[in-house]
Amino acid sequence: MIRKELLEQYGAIEKHYDKSDIIFEVNTVAHYYFQIISGEVKMNNYNEEGKEFIQGFFKPGESFGEPPLFVNRLYPANAIATEDAVILAIKKESFKKFLLEHPQEALSIIENLAQRLHYKATMAAEIASEDPEHRVLQLIDYSIKHFNLSKDKNGYLVDFTRQQIGDLTGLRVETVIRAVKSLEKKRMLKIINRKVYREI
Repeated sequence: MIRKELLEQYGAIEKHYDKSDIIFEVNTVAHYYFQIISGEVKMNNYNEEGKEFIQGFFKPGESFGEPPLFVNRLYPANAIATEDAVILAIKKESFKKFLLEHPQEALSIIENLAQRLHYKATMAAEIASEDPEHRVLQLIDYSIKHFNLSKDKNGYLVDFTRQQIGDLTGLRVETVIRAVKSLEKKRMLKIINRKVYREI
């Protein structure tokens, strides 16, 4: 996360969004770098049949929608607030100036984008599997390894709702629920107070 004070020196401002507000739409021009202060954002697409495809969920401290800023392309997805959110926004030209003058921050942006590409490539191969339990477990294990999930005496807390797991793995919520229960019976997951934990 780039420090708020640093971005504000280059003209960044706070923008407030209510739950379900659209931050930007697919096929529109990218004008800002966005970084979440509070709340959550999802990026999605819809196919011709209206089926939603989730690109990812983004939480406080994370940025989203950067690629079009660097390649002068249109947004390939929508960005929607999934809860009330406060987001820091800085104009494209000012953000590029900031990166040129702060090479260490530029490197962190590159590393962040590389991690997302790695995630997409890894999960694309896993989602090709028809086994729902395999898909769910691979998503959880990848998240533990790369997204710093919190850990306590019960194991790693899986900070996704059943709906989010379904969205990220291409499974129906009912299928996710069955897969999680089956994995619990196999002692590969724990369910405590409706929360899912993974021990590794």
